[in-house]
Amino acid sequence: MSTPDPNAVFNLTKASVLVVEQSQHSLDVTSQMLKGFGAGEIVRGEALAEVEKRVESRPFELIVIDPSIEDGRGYHFLTALRRSAGPNAYTPVIIVSGHVRSADVARARDTGANYVVTKPISPAVLLQRILYVGRDRRQFVQTPTYVGPDRRFKFEGPPPGCEGRRSTDLKAPIGAAEEPNMSEAELEAFFKPQRVSL
Repeated sequence: MSTPDPNAVFNLTKASVLVVEQSQHSLDVTSQMLKGFGAGEIVRGEALAEVEKRVESRPFELIVIDPSIEDGRGYHFLTALRRSAGPNAYTPVIIVSGHVRSADVARARDTGANYVVTKPISPAVLLQRILYVGRDRRQFVQTPTYVGPDRRFKFEGPPPGCEGRRSTDLKAPIGAAEEPNMSEAELEAFFKPQRVSL
């Protein structure tokens, strides 16, 4: 993804954004950024029970959520949201997280998130991701195991020298960190839609 054109015109004044964070400080930081981008209404939530009621009762144009809220229940919230018949089942979702390993990014993608942004969030990166999500033309897919933006990517086979499994697959038990957090460029490449070879 290229850097947004600084002269491009975008208007968020009619956008209603739901921000879900586990701390007041994080809510303040993310809300101030969105306010600076011109978001018309920012609805804040620190408890999933409250947030679940809000998404059932009214539509939002964007949801920004930290999935670690309430011991990682943010992922379950997103899965339930995507499978609901409510007004926000197809609402774009940006996940913001301080701990972003490739397994976390895959989990975010598999629960139906549109994008992941690492903390600490910079306004430029968050704005780029909002513009990316706004321009995203992927269709939504509904299957028995997945509901969310089409996540099919170009498949070029295993990397050279590997027999079937990727050389980057985790070899340690789940939960043991083997690699550092992914960079913004790696996150961008992970989520960028590409043509599928048939």
